[in-house]
Amino acid sequence: MENQGATVVITHNVLSGKEQEYENWLMEITPVSKNSIGFLDWQIIRPIPNLTYTFTVILRFDTIENLKKWMESKERKRLIEKALPFFAKEDKFYIKSGLDFLFLSENENAKIPVRWKQYFVTWSAIFPLATFIPMLILPLLRNFDFPQNRYIDSFLVSGIIVFIMVYLLMPPYTRLIKKWLYK
Repeated sequence: MENQGATVVITHNVLSGKEQEYENWLMEITPVSKNSIGFLDWQIIRPIPNLTYTFTVILRFDTIENLKKWMESKERKRLIEKALPFFAKEDKFYIKSGLDFLFLSENENAKIPVRWKQYFVTWSAIFPLATFIPMLILPLLRNFDFPQNRYIDSFLVSGIIVFIMVYLLMPPYTRLIKKWLYK
């Protein structure tokens, strides 16, 4: 079986007024995690100011073993201890392989649907996006005199599709079909 990589989705509920201290702490832990064996990439989804207080950190590693080594490392545990005064709730995370994080649902107690359902749902979401996003984006690029280059066009279109999938489409889509998906 081909290695699918591994993703951890971490949520931190930061106390009101402690956001800047948390941001400073992120600047400390980020380079440490980036230097971990097998690290691929990360992203931080910040809360909506004056509305929400949850920061979501998504880390990807090449293997689940390397991800677990980072999550269980003494350095990470030390840094989490340092951040505890900023948290309203404890450090919470889910480790998943491949694209499982797209199907993560707190209501399902971290239960992940079977692979064939993940395949079908992902395909059914990507197909319309792969059909219509180029029809919308490419003419727009040409209207702004952006030169035609299939590699740059593919890069931009695929980036938009992945953004829509991860942030906009999959959360409500999986909620809509959760009875079938988690059955």
